[in-house]
Amino acid sequence: MTSRPEAFRQDSLAEELFDCLPDVVFFTKDASGRYLSVNTTFVVRSGLESKAELIGRYPSQVLGPKLGKSYERQDRSVIRTGLPIEKRLELHVYPNRRVGWCLTSKFPVFEAAGKIGGVAGISQDLRTPDMPDGDYAELAEVIDYVRSHLSLPPSVADLAAITGLSPYRLDRRIRQAFGLTTGQWVLKQRLDLAQQQLRDTQSAIAEIAQNAGYSDQSTFTRQFRLATGFSPRAFRLFSNKQ
Repeated sequence: MTSRPEAFRQDSLAEELFDCLPDVVFFTKDASGRYLSVNTTFVVRSGLESKAELIGRYPSQVLGPKLGKSYERQDRSVIRTGLPIEKRLELHVYPNRRVGWCLTSKFPVFEAAGKIGGVAGISQDLRTPDMPDGDYAELAEVIDYVRSHLSLPPSVADLAAITGLSPYRLDRRIRQAFGLTTGQWVLKQRLDLAQQQLRDTQSAIAEIAQNAGYSDQSTFTRQFRLATGFSPRAFRLFSNKQ
């Protein structure tokens, strides 16, 4: 069992509270990146039976090398720089084959002497649209336009012009509906299309990249890997496993 730095010894209450949230993954890790505590949602999505199976292990030992290593790089960056990761849009792919979008935040945890002793983080599932029908109807034209123009994704200014709203007011409506900025929401639509075509078609990756609005495959691969932890080819292989 990994020994806990002082800053983590009072986290049992937080763990119990996050156990009550089925749409949130919660974890803390030590300075080397091994799990110190997790909530029940994380256990279930990892395909394991108990929290004890996660404690003291690295993400790559739980989630597989491709996905786990990307999280380990994030952890090392937070620990090295002391800079948090806040509300990063990610597509999580778990060993139990659950796939879903979430917003991930990670923060450094400081010990009494001021040294960074590890990382605490959450990944919250994107919520379904939650707003008055009239407001949602106002966005319907934007939503339809984006989804039908993903090969040439529009700018925020373009979308604001469609609605007659200012970019600020449009962004506030999108945040209210989806919990994302307008830019994040457009990116999600593009990557949703890409992962669907990688999973359900045999189209070439270069063609899928163009369909999702990327002018070259290398840019698409970088963006897809940043969001999912997988290259497009690895995601296709993973998704098509029986």
